[in-house]
Amino acid sequence: MCEVGTRPPLPAGDRGGGGETPPASALSPPGCAAGEKCREMGEQPIFTTRAHVFQIDPTTKKNWVPASKQAVTVSYFYDSTRNSYRIISVDGAKVIINSTITPNMTFTKTSQKFGQWADSRANTVFGLGFSSEQLLTKFAEKFQEVKEAARLARDRSQEKIETSSNHSQESGRETPCSTRASSVNGTDDEKASHGGPSDAQLKTENDRLKLALAQSSCNVKKWEMELHTLRESNARLTSALQESAASLEHWKKQFSICKDENDQLQSKIDELEEQCNEINKERERNMQLSRRLQELETELQDKELEIEDLRKQGEIIPELMTECETVSQKLQAAEKRNKDLEDKVRALRTEVEESKHRQNNLKTELQTFLDVLDGKIDELHDFRQGLSKLGVDN
Repeated sequence: MCEVGTRPPLPAGDRGGGGETPPASALSPPGCAAGEKCREMGEQPIFTTRAHVFQIDPTTKKNWVPASKQAVTVSYFYDSTRNSYRIISVDGAKVIINSTITPNMTFTKTSQKFGQWADSRANTVFGLGFSSEQLLTKFAEKFQEVKEAARLARDRSQEKIETSSNHSQESGRETPCSTRASSVNGTDDEKASHGGPSDAQLKTENDRLKLALAQSSCNVKKWEMELHTLRESNARLTSALQESAASLEHWKKQFSICKDENDQLQSKIDELEEQCNEINKERERNMQLSRRLQELETELQDKELEIEDLRKQGEIIPELMTECETVSQKLQAAEKRNKDLEDKVRALRTEVEESKHRQNNLKTELQTFLDVLDGKIDELHDFRQGLSKLGVDN
């Protein structure tokens, strides 16, 4: 069960539709005399939809009681003879809604798919659960249109009543006076012209006065009936107004209670949201710590691998030390040999320089020798030529 102003759960697998008006023969709501259909009484469906019907619990006035086991047809009807509008719904042979719409009614949307209105004449609250938000919106818009039409019809009927009352009063007041005036005027004229009334004229005037008196009596009875009707209407309206006022006070109290509950629930929701935010923050921190822990575990594995490598390297350090000492000795011997070779290179360089110097001296001496040799060769050549001349001469 649900509190007033909340949407009760709908049965699963039941879908409602709206907007299509079935034939009038398929709907036979009660309220018409002798079981006649509303079509025969001038009542026509103007809007039809399907919804789950609920009524307020008459004992608690807080919980919803389902009036139908499944989605049923809910229709707006217009009575052209009474110029009134009704919401009617029938579940099989059972009437679950028969609510006459008045200008004081209000249709309230309490959720996306649920709406309600209070009927002071039936002393209950009706609730409708729709299958979609669009159907609820259409029904609410139609309720507003019908409510406005009912208000206009009421205003027009009041204007007609006032106009007819004023007209009947004026006609009732003026008819006897005019009749009397005409009779008096006719009598005076006849007196002036003939000097005295005759029996025929007096009888005619008497008949006119009787007709005027009968008409005034009828008007008085009509006014009394209208006054009685107006008093009954006023009494019904007064009782309906009192019921509406009592219902309004009741709904005000219910609204204040629901508002307080809503405020409490809102504060609880805010607290839960704060707790959820804290939980989300803690969850993020835990996720960050988990990621950091995984990174540290990975680094630890890497360090363990490095330590294992260092241990393996530590095992071969003595061999490396021995090799290092051997290499050092070899290096020292090589340095010593290198030093000896450097000394030899220096000596060889000195010798090369000396040999170069000697070569230069030898080149100088050889050039001098060649020059002397060239001179001697020239002398021998000259000498040979001299000898050859001497042989020729001889």
